Order: sequence, then structure tokens, then C-alpha cells
Amino acid sequence: MKIENEMYNFDLENGDIVGVDEAGRGPLAGPVVAAVAKLKKYDKKLNRINDSKKLTEKAREELFDIIMESFHVGVGVATVEEIDEINILNATFLAMRRALSQIEGEVSFEKVLVDGNHKIREYDGEQLPVIKGDSKSLAIAAASIIAKVTRDRMMLDMAKSYPEYTFEKHKGYGTKVHREVILTKGPIEGVHRKSFLKKILGE
Repeated sequence: MKIENEMYNFDLENGDIVGVDEAGRGPLAGPVVAAVAKLKKYDKKLNRINDSKKLTEKAREELFDIIMESFHVGVGVATVEEIDEINILNATFLAMRRALSQIEGEVSFEKVLVDGNHKIREYDGEQLPVIKGDSKSLAIAAASIIAKVTRDRMMLDMAKSYPEYTFEKHKGYGTKVHREVILTKGPIEGVHRKSFLKKILGE
């Protein structure tokens, strides 16, 4: 019986796969977070899964728990210091490799579907970059939600430590309010990405 879910069927056509995606490549503050997801068993409640950017925060939070039950999940983080040291693209690949290493002992898979147009550097397994993968692959979309919710929660914790920077609202992205507070109060060591602030601070 064919299941009427294009994203699930896309994954089936690609064989024994896991999906990988990241959250937080663009912000001025906070880490970059990657997640990997492999489906355990299909269920129609997974039909709500979509690209995390197309979902509300409430929907992502609800789906987070469903995904954690229905998928094998790994999460990897690259810190602000690592982003500044090796650049955001390499830090993203580092976070992805860390996420994959979390599940490699637990589950077997033959191919990694990666959101975007890059293969993961320094990863030896078979992989297929999928442009707009988070709207094509169920596993990539699930990974995108896990990565996004995990990172948002980290930024909410940061907001408690630095309330004047309103991280709970912008999650570290370069909004007008965020840029203004950086200019008036300065960047926070270990929280703001120095390599991302050169245009704002004129260094």
C-alpha cells in the first residue's frame, strides 16, 4: 500500500537514509545546531511535518515531541568560538558530524540526505545534498524541526542571563532591535559571533 505522503515517499525512493539539517547559520549570536533523524515507523501524525521555517513556533514545539518518539535523533552543536575560528560553513559541517556520531552506533543507514547544496566535509559516508530538502524529505524536515527547536530553547536560556538583549524575541538574528543593543551595550563574549559583527561594529 502506497502512503500518500510525498516527503515520506521521497525518502523511500532514496533507500536506507537519515536526514540532516541545521539551524542558526545566519544569526549574530549563539551556536549553530544540527540534527539528524531516521524514521522508526511511519504514522499519519507525521503528515504535519514540514520545513521548520513554514511552521509556527507552537507547531514546531508540538512536533518536536512527536519526532523524538517516531525517529532516531542525534543533535550536534558548534559553539560561537568554533564559528569564529573555522567559519560558519565549517562549523555547520562540524555540528552535522557531531549529530551523526550520536546515532552511528545506535542505528544503521546507508545514505545521508543533507539539506542544501553541499556535502558534509570530512564525512566519509555516502551522502546526497538535497536543495530545499526540508520541503522534500520527511527525515530532513524532522531534523530541521529538532535543530530549530533545540537552538531556540538554547537562546531562551541565554535570554534569562542577558535580559536586556531580548534573545527570546529575535533568537540572535540581526534584527534592528538586536543590532541597536549591540551598538549601545556592546557584544557579549562567548555569545556574539565576532566574525559576524565586523559590518556592525566597523572593525
